[in-house]
Amino acid sequence: MPRQFFSAAAFCALLALPAWADPPAGYGFADFDTGLQRAQAENKPIFLYFGRYGCAWCEHTNRKTFSDPDIKALYGQHYSLVYVDAEGGKRLRLPSGERITEAQLGTRLGAYATPLFVYMTPQGKLIMKIPGFKTVQDFKDYDRYVRGGHHERQSLLEFLGAKP
Repeated sequence: MPRQFFSAAAFCALLALPAWADPPAGYGFADFDTGLQRAQAENKPIFLYFGRYGCAWCEHTNRKTFSDPDIKALYGQHYSLVYVDAEGGKRLRLPSGERITEAQLGTRLGAYATPLFVYMTPQGKLIMKIPGFKTVQDFKDYDRYVRGGHHERQSLLEFLGAKP
């Protein structure tokens, strides 16, 4: 009986451990202020990743999608990468100069559930928001849509419907 008790206790302890949802390892994610400055200086679109502590889907996305070397190279080269804690209290400054908290930014951009991926122009103008777990191919499609300028002419659904 004691052995079963310790096995059950160990199992419960594992369940109680938080699921870490830091930005994926090996990427150059920056905080919002730094990422916005970098985007403007390098004239790159912003890829904004809203995650949060304990988000199992964020961790799943990090392990399954962001571990892909093609995505790492593609997004690292062509985007200003920004990670925001959807529940954080850090103060941020919008391009308008308004100061808000990370949580307020999340509310403004509809980050009620994580992960949420937001694509913005170098000036901080919203291009699109994509919620939930996404595959490597999804992120490649989103990249073609954003960097190809297709967002200026058609919706994402129209673009994906015309995909070869």
